[in-house]
Parts: sequence; structure tokens; C-alpha cells
Amino acid sequence: MGLRERKKEKTRLAILDAALDLFLEQGYDSTTVDQIAGSVEISPRTFFRYFTSKDHLALWFHDHGEEIMLETLRNRPADEPSFTALIQGLRAVVRDMEGSTPEDTARFLKLRRLMEENPHLVGQSVARGAATERRLAVEIAARRNVDVTTDQRTHLIVAFAMSILRVGFECPHREVTDVRILVERMEETLELAQNAFRPGWDV
Repeated sequence: MGLRERKKEKTRLAILDAALDLFLEQGYDSTTVDQIAGSVEISPRTFFRYFTSKDHLALWFHDHGEEIMLETLRNRPADEPSFTALIQGLRAVVRDMEGSTPEDTARFLKLRRLMEENPHLVGQSVARGAATERRLAVEIAARRNVDVTTDQRTHLIVAFAMSILRVGFECPHREVTDVRILVERMEETLELAQNAFRPGWDV
């Protein structure tokens, strides 16, 4: 990462940190883009160079996870079974979590609290997850050389994989005070899933 990219990333994280603190201190609906921008001494116009809206900011982790999964999927061997390739994409997300800094962990826990306190954001999170599934389906269909608009197996492959992510993050529901708890839970869920399907079902 070059100097320019590092500066942009620093600004992006500063905006995110300021927004999360404001959301939790004074409420999500009561916090404006102008307030967030002002707290990091940038203009609202600059804010919109990094995030399209408050909702985008609150759901930023979807972008990050999707990018990791898509990049991993595109780099997997072409002859690897589709579900296995997607599992590796999920494992890449888990490895990224394992490498979290204390600052990353604090952001993640704040985002979980924000979701718990603002149920309407959960619905938007589900919608954002559905968009990720559609993009993953396009990649899986290309790997399988089928039409994404008509091949049901492709969408089942993606749906099964993404359900692993949901179960790993949410079940059983208990207070999460450390990202390592989620990492362990995700690993257990991935192992269960890999043992649940017969070889060749995703061909």
C-alpha cells in the first residue's frame, strides 16, 4: 500500500471510528453526516468520497467480507469443487478476523452493538448479504459453466455456504466480547458443514 492509499485508509477508519462513537453515544437516527464529518474535520463532500451514506458506513463490514470472498474464489483452482472453493473464501474471512488488531476488534464489537440497538439495520444487513449472494452466484456459475439465471444448483451452493456464515456469526446467540469467540465458532461451523455433504454434490 502506497502513501496515498495509506492516507485514504487512515481517513476512512477515522470517519468510521467517529461515526460509531456518535451512533452509540447519541443514537443512530439522531446522528447526521454533517456531525460525523465535523468530528474528523472534513467536509460532507469528502465524507461521500468514502461512504455513500450512513447506512453504507454501518454496513461497511459487508463490503470487506465480500471483497475477500470474491478475490479468494477467483484465485482458487478452476477444477476445485464449487462448494469447496466457497468454503475457502469463508476461511479467508476467518483468517482476516484472526489477524484483527485491537482497533479492528473494537470496531467490530461496536458494530454488533449498533445492530442490536437498531433492528432496522439488521434488515438492511440481510439485504446487503443478499446482494453478496447474487455476486457469488455469478462467480460460481462461471466456474461451473452454467447459466446463473436458470441453474438452481448454483444458487443452492451459494445459499448453503452463506448459511454457514450466518450460523457461525449468530448461533448460538450469546454475548461476544472477543473476536476470537467468533473465529472459534466459525471454524466449528465450517467443519460441520464440510462433513455434512457427500463429495460431488456441487458438480
